Amino acid sequence: MTGSGPTRVTLYGRRGCHLCDQARVVVETVCAELGERYAEVDVDTDPTLQDRFGEEVPVTFVDGRQHDFWRVDPVRLRAALTAVEGP
Repeated sequence: MTGSGPTRVTLYGRRGCHLCDQARVVVETVCAELGERYAEVDVDTDPTLQDRFGEEVPVTFVDGRQHDFWRVDPVRLRAALTAVEGP
């Protein structure tokens, strides 16, 4: 985890998942560049998460909304984290 504000990015994955390892590198890099925090959740620790995400891991959420699954595009993640929301 990096940054000092609220956690904006959540990465759902599992051990032994090469796509999860790749996604982690992207999330760590982009969050470090922008000073954002992220959290990582192992879906295999909770049957509800296993049912929900199953074969879609890794899954990323930004600000509580699903952002990507399987692969994390660093350009798209950076854009989501720097977008200014309207009033």
